[in-house]
Amino acid sequence: MPRKRKDSLSIIQIDSELNKIRDYDLLLERVLLEARRVVNADAGSIYIKEGDTLAIKYSQNDTKQKALPPGEKLIYSIFTIAVNDKTISGHVARTGEFVNIPDVYKLPADCPFSYDTKFDAISKYKTTSMLTLPLKTHNNLILGVIQVINARGPDGTIVPFTKDDEMLVTHFASNATVALQRAYERRHDILRMIRMAEMRDPKETGPHVNRVAGYAVEMYEHWAFKEGVPEKEREKRKDLLKLAAMLHDVGKVAISDLILKKPAKFTPEEYRTMQTHTISGALLFDDPQSDFDGIAAEVALTHHENWNGENGYPGWLDPASGEILRKDEKGGPLPRKGEEIPLWGRIVAIADVYDALICRRVYKEPWDEEKVYEELRGLSGKKFDPRLIDIFFEILPRIQQIRERNPDLEE
Repeated sequence: MPRKRKDSLSIIQIDSELNKIRDYDLLLERVLLEARRVVNADAGSIYIKEGDTLAIKYSQNDTKQKALPPGEKLIYSIFTIAVNDKTISGHVARTGEFVNIPDVYKLPADCPFSYDTKFDAISKYKTTSMLTLPLKTHNNLILGVIQVINARGPDGTIVPFTKDDEMLVTHFASNATVALQRAYERRHDILRMIRMAEMRDPKETGPHVNRVAGYAVEMYEHWAFKEGVPEKEREKRKDLLKLAAMLHDVGKVAISDLILKKPAKFTPEEYRTMQTHTISGALLFDDPQSDFDGIAAEVALTHHENWNGENGYPGWLDPASGEILRKDEKGGPLPRKGEEIPLWGRIVAIADVYDALICRRVYKEPWDEEKVYEELRGLSGKKFDPRLIDIFFEILPRIQQIRERNPDLEE
């Protein structure tokens, strides 16, 4: 089969797969990966336009990745670039036109932009060929920029990007932008629900739920890799978990303001009422045919259960009927414990508590970082699944990067 036809069929298949991804961040990461694959690029970055700047969202590098242990992820710097002619990405975002550079170290003298070689010195990776394209909607709105680096020839050597590469990535970027717009709208709808909850409970902010969801996905991905879960299944579950984790506390909208916003300690009766937010949250996701509803309901219902079965809630209770599925000696619901708690609930429990401790809240200052880690280790085997706590610390640099990418607005 001719290469052009093969590449075109590959892009059609990729387009179909991209349209299945619900979460905006995961879609950005996948868009970058597939753009690189289409033109056999060794590295690349994807930026999103935020006002007059470009914010880097994901960076990938096969050469650097191969130097890491299996299952580890590349950690990269978080930074922004002005939308102007000083940089290649800024120029592309400003003009809306792609730029294909055979060698960034040999730019023509009349080039409006330059390439800062200090990034290569810091990363110990030499950039040569570079193809940079805008992510542009049908009405010419620039959403961001995608940049692929170091095309590899059949023998693995670095070569310039070709005219065919330009056409392939331009077509891919156009279709990817449609998928990104759809995912952005879905993210906006979810954040609208979060803002509704935030009006009731100021602890439930957009940055908080983005961080909790980000931690949860990274923990699941590492767990799934170690468990040998196939990549296709991992990607599907990551997508579902990301959105579900963002909505872990959405059931708080059913709790009275007199309790939710009470500045003092709850009475025992008020605490019992507060606990019902897990049930209210689970009831919002009642479509048994939806994979997303299934995971979202489990997260909402079980993220306050404790690994040792002590003092967690709501226990063995059917949220739809209120039926107690397993009773204790007093006739109340037995708590879930250990692996009776769904994986999703066990993961989000750690993510939620970590973020609550390490970040400033309306009722507390952030804890010292080392004190937070000491607390999490101390709760291993009690509140938290010990294996998942081990995984949390194994991927700690990725957890810290998510915090950096999602700061609270006042910070």
